[in-house]
Amino acid sequence: MGASDERMLAATLAALSDAELADVLAARDASPQAGWRDFFDLAAELLSPAGVDRAVRTLPRTSIEALIAGEPDAEAQRRMLVRPDGAPYAAAAERLEAAGGPGPVPAPEAEAADAEVAVAAERAFHAIGSLTDILLWTLSAPLARIGAGPVTVSDRRRLIESGSVEDADTLEDLLGVAAAAGLIRDVQRTWQATASAERWIAASTPERWAALATGFVSALPDGIRANGRHVPPSAWAGAYPLDPDWPDAVALLRRRAQRIGLLTADGLEPPWTRGLRESGAPELGSLSRHLPTEIDRVYLQADLTAIAPGPLLPALEQRLRGMAVRETRAQASTYRFSAESLASAVASGETRESLRSFLGELSLTGIPQPLAYLIDRATANRSRLRVGSSAATGLTTVTAEDADLLATVAVDQALRPLGLVPHEGTLISRADRDAVYWSLAEARYPVVAVDEDGAAHTLSRRVAPEAAAPVGPAERYARLIATLRSSAGPDAETAWLARELEQAVRTRAAVEVTVRLPDGNARVFSLEATGLGGGRLRGRDRAADVERTVPLSSIEGVRPL
Repeated sequence: MGASDERMLAATLAALSDAELADVLAARDASPQAGWRDFFDLAAELLSPAGVDRAVRTLPRTSIEALIAGEPDAEAQRRMLVRPDGAPYAAAAERLEAAGGPGPVPAPEAEAADAEVAVAAERAFHAIGSLTDILLWTLSAPLARIGAGPVTVSDRRRLIESGSVEDADTLEDLLGVAAAAGLIRDVQRTWQATASAERWIAASTPERWAALATGFVSALPDGIRANGRHVPPSAWAGAYPLDPDWPDAVALLRRRAQRIGLLTADGLEPPWTRGLRESGAPELGSLSRHLPTEIDRVYLQADLTAIAPGPLLPALEQRLRGMAVRETRAQASTYRFSAESLASAVASGETRESLRSFLGELSLTGIPQPLAYLIDRATANRSRLRVGSSAATGLTTVTAEDADLLATVAVDQALRPLGLVPHEGTLISRADRDAVYWSLAEARYPVVAVDEDGAAHTLSRRVAPEAAAPVGPAERYARLIATLRSSAGPDAETAWLARELEQAVRTRAAVEVTVRLPDGNARVFSLEATGLGGGRLRGRDRAADVERTVPLSSIEGVRPL
């Protein structure tokens, strides 16, 4: 690293506004807690081999090609890899030269075979079904994570055993896609569904796929996305030619894209994905032609099952699964009604009339007598818990006409965290009403929330809270920028001179010092710097072999030998 480059960069950084400087720090992924004392420290770090390597390795191919051609783009300038005149700093040029350039340009995109296109559509349909299952689980209870990593073993096993996903990779891929589409959010080391998830579940299959695809593309790195659209998949592998971690990252992206039918198994684009890349909107017509036909009727059986001879329309399946447990999922799916599943439906706001009306319209065979009896029993008021809040005490109260049911809840070990305490024929808890309600509902108790007047009140499913507004670079680096500004004096030349002398003394380096003598003449001394203090530089004159002391005010320049 040349001293002139470091000095030039320090001056450039000092001349930036606070917002511009914060943007540079963000582009270089600097730590807000960095211990830089002044702009010279910052410039030295940015031009150090490690600093340049971090900046260059994550440059996309287009930026590297422009930098090599002598026409740096905005990203290279933002990362302070080029001088004000547009030429690369020596350290950046050396790093690019050592890397040997960005490599060959990828071959043009090939057409996907019809058979592969059909398989991609089937894969998309299957992924949407699996993700629907995952989101329904998260709407009932968040999925716990191991730190910021994968889902915990217990939650993963639960989803695999339920048939929602085949394995851990499938689960993590679908969660990654869902997060990119804004359907889930990380909240205190858990995956929680967002309000968008409920709308997504109720949408049509093509609309759900479009949400996943556009979310996936919007989250792609800048190197494989331009003007809001992704570049051809054949260009993905070479997008970050200097980043050693990119091959693993692009392999993960390809796997997830294939998982949701965005790419075929051989990495090519089906027609609907090509439309997304070329126009910014997926070609849903071509996708729909390859999807199974969705139906709106089922067969209700006397054995308390419902058989769907094909994939149900999403909105119908969502509501049916609110009152029955799906036992099998295929082209023909089976759902089973039970006292517990109907109790859960009642807890979510269903009534005897709404259950009978919905199932009567959905069924091709009417409502069998055993199911009608089960509905009547599940919706009987005597068998329901009522959860409300006491305005007088601020406590949550749980009441029921069935004293035995209350007694069962009071001794249920799974509900111990609620701290339910018997009180005058009721149960009371310091936990808020919604927490008590959902805990009882998840434990499969027949429960209904009530308002202050005792009227039934439907609660929305658990959704993640709105994400806090992200902290911008200006706020994130405010303290560091203030430190840098406080050290910047009016005389940059003097500050730079002092820095060079300090470095020379620290390393006991030999330097060539230009000194203005009292008679006005300039003289150059070759000194081995030994000390700095009291406004003077001390050093051994190598030519005369004597110790010299030179006033800093008389030094006009310093050059390392």
